[in-house]
Amino acid sequence: MIWYAIDVTLVSKALEAAEYALMEAGAAGCEVEDEGGEFSRVSAYYDRVPEREELRAALLDALRIYDLPSSSVREMSLREVADRDWLGEWKKSWQPVEVGERFLVAPPWSEISDSQGRIILRIEPGMAFGTGTHETTRLCLAAIEKYFKGGSFLDVGTGTGILSIASAKLFPTARIQACDVDAEAIEIARENARLNDVAERIRFRVGTVDETTASANLTCANLTADVIVPLLPALVGVTCGRLILSGILDSQIELVHSRLQELGIKEPIEIATDGEWIALVI
Repeated sequence: MIWYAIDVTLVSKALEAAEYALMEAGAAGCEVEDEGGEFSRVSAYYDRVPEREELRAALLDALRIYDLPSSSVREMSLREVADRDWLGEWKKSWQPVEVGERFLVAPPWSEISDSQGRIILRIEPGMAFGTGTHETTRLCLAAIEKYFKGGSFLDVGTGTGILSIASAKLFPTARIQACDVDAEAIEIARENARLNDVAERIRFRVGTVDETTASANLTCANLTADVIVPLLPALVGVTCGRLILSGILDSQIELVHSRLQELGIKEPIEIATDGEWIALVI
């Protein structure tokens, strides 16, 4: 089988926007070359020749969403790629990731001989957002490690379920609830919970925060700023301790902060950063 790769050279801070756009345009997968410099490359793989204008439109739309200029994309080219055992090669390259002082995020197939006392979170990568490698997930796990003292935990926009699973492993007697508007993500989260032997301790449901949502000592919303802002009154209302807000770009912090002030919350107790991403604890 012949695959078709679209190689996009762009400024490094536009990598996530480009990955999002190329996947939305039907890519079977993406590969990133990022050496930490000003420019990077993302390659998207298709089983047919993609329409260039469709790709350009998707890229421009994603750049607009991420508040980046169209000049962020410098070059786009097409090449043919012979088929090979992509999954096998990908699995070999996927290594466990240490997050904070307590967690080790690993794929189901990895063998870990010495976890050095860390809590192992087994997550099937590539199926939904939240595999432990993204900055926003790392920020949330670090905040959970620091602020969750047991009781109850609410995970809004659970994705792979990694944050709920981590909380359930930290405190086995805690009441954990998780929601996501994506029904497929909820099924993936349930499967990941089974992989970690905590499925019976987490209540997953399709949906978002509403009047049926039980309050929680710690609430975590790892979403995006445009989703967080309209949800803030509900998130604050359902939280009886602390609220973690993540998925916020540094260019969007004032938007979130001004809405918090309107709700009577003057200053977060912590502002954590990882690259261009910010997490607030209020």
